[in-house]
Parts: sequence; structure tokens; C-alpha cells
Amino acid sequence: MTITPFIAQAAQQISPMDGLLQTAPMIIFFIAIFYFIVIRPQQKEQQEHDKLLASLQKGDKVVTKSGLHGEIHEVGDGVIVLKIAEKTRVTMDTSAVKGKATAGAVENKS
Repeated sequence: MTITPFIAQAAQQISPMDGLLQTAPMIIFFIAIFYFIVIRPQQKEQQEHDKLLASLQKGDKVVTKSGLHGEIHEVGDGVIVLKIAEKTRVTMDTSAVKGKATAGAVENKS
């Protein structure tokens, strides 16, 4: 078997970098799509949730991530006391708050 000069020359000119350079734009495209579809919306949602947690005050009606509805009785450093019934108060982390409740609906879903 003999290799023609054309095939030998073509085999010598192909380098591993050529394949990488050809796929680089596609890789960059997929990274950009992933960022705009997954990462960026999560960052915005987290910022909104942080603003909500910072604005919590006594008397606000909230819903927790576990589904408890109640009224904030006290606000402390990273902790709230939630009044869920007449003589029932629950102490929990502020991060457990899902959103403010208005007329049975959650105002800010996180």
C-alpha cells in the first residue's frame, strides 16, 4: 500500500488545535446560553429574596418554605418569631420565609 502525496500532505496539516478552534465558538455559545437561562435568573431571584428578608417587619403576614402561614411577632438577627395561632409562636430563621402573604396568596415566590 502506498500513500499518495496528497493524502500524506493532508494528514500532516491536521493538528489537534484545529479541532479546538473549530469547536470554540460553539462552546462559548453554550456557556452563554447556560448563563442566561440558568445562572442569571437564579441570581436575580436570590437578590429579590434577600431584599424581602431585609424588609421584614413586625406585623407582616408571611408564608414559610414549609407552608406555614403566620404573622411576624418579633424580628431579630437572622431569626423571626412567627405567630401561627392565638397563643402559638414559632421561632425560625429568616431564610425560611418564602414570601409575604396577601389574602391567602404568596406575594413573592422564591
